[in-house]
Amino acid sequence: MTKFNTLLVRGGDVHDNNTGAVNVPVYNSSTYRYPKLGQQVEYDYERSGNPTRALVEMVCVELEKGDRGFAFSSGMAAIHAALSIFKPGDHIVIGDNIYGGTFRLVNDFLKPMGIEFSEVDTRDLNAVKAAITPSTKAIYFETLTNPLLHVSSVKQISKIAKAHGALTIVDNTFLSPYLQQPLDLGADMVVHSATKYLGGHSDIMAGMVVTKGKELGEKVYLTQNSIGAVLAPQEASTLRRGIQTLNLRMDRHLENTNKVIDYLRANPKVAKINYPTLDQDSEAYAIIKDETNGAGGVLSFELQPGLDSREFVNNLSLFVLAVSLGAAESLVEVPAFMSHFEIPKPERLKMGIKDELIRLSIGLEDADDLIADLDAAFSKI
Repeated sequence: MTKFNTLLVRGGDVHDNNTGAVNVPVYNSSTYRYPKLGQQVEYDYERSGNPTRALVEMVCVELEKGDRGFAFSSGMAAIHAALSIFKPGDHIVIGDNIYGGTFRLVNDFLKPMGIEFSEVDTRDLNAVKAAITPSTKAIYFETLTNPLLHVSSVKQISKIAKAHGALTIVDNTFLSPYLQQPLDLGADMVVHSATKYLGGHSDIMAGMVVTKGKELGEKVYLTQNSIGAVLAPQEASTLRRGIQTLNLRMDRHLENTNKVIDYLRANPKVAKINYPTLDQDSEAYAIIKDETNGAGGVLSFELQPGLDSREFVNNLSLFVLAVSLGAAESLVEVPAFMSHFEIPKPERLKMGIKDELIRLSIGLEDADDLIADLDAAFSKI
């Protein structure tokens, strides 16, 4: 059986190669010729299928150990497709600390259409069970939440879902298939903002859905083909290139993250660090050790009360002040004033998102340079 690192580099084959080219070409064709009227063809129109897109979809199926894969024009398009298979009256249990775009999709679009949602802390398995109703069709959650890095068990939630005839849908953006393969742990569908670690270079916007089972795959394909938010051929080729170095990048992300955490733990101006492996007696640590190959390259920390997070980030020079994560370059953001600014402060504080909270996405630079940049910013506050 071909191993993971080989699949990253050599996975997928659309059997198009008559030239000896190492890479599948970028097929910039919106339509395809029928040899004869009525003859079956594999490709007829780009929205329905494209060889370049098919290649990256096949690779992600192999990496996630699924049956069907679907590449979309953004992570939100992928999440929308995953949730579009449900109909009015269906009920979904969803994590109470999900990505802001998912929150907006659920509350501003799907709830008014008649799909019902119950928000729960998916770390609490009893709360998950209590939220299930006779009309529950799925449980949707993120293994690691943003920005506090709370950890939920794919294994345990999948068992609960199966016992009630419901699907398990996991957003695997933060970990990527290199660190976790939710379908292998019992999930039915996995989604990615492929803009992040899968792409890895802040140069494309893409989303991915991988499913288990023929029927579920057909439902997602119907959504992809009908709504049409497909990944364009050039972006599909760029995403494929990013995936080829996922293992090398993730190893460096993890190495640098651990070094930055060691620095922050010794800094008296840091009140708290959020990262799942810090407390080895915690349930989060146990889940990470059992279900993943690492906790990823994102962490958050709180400054001591009274210290100004805005002043801190404005004095960074190497860390890029920007939303998103999973890129070659290190990024920094202040959730209270950026990614979560729309949430009223009392609600943010209940969630644990203080004004002093800072989130880092650790990149591939030399760790000593990252630490020196942080140290210089700490000296200014």
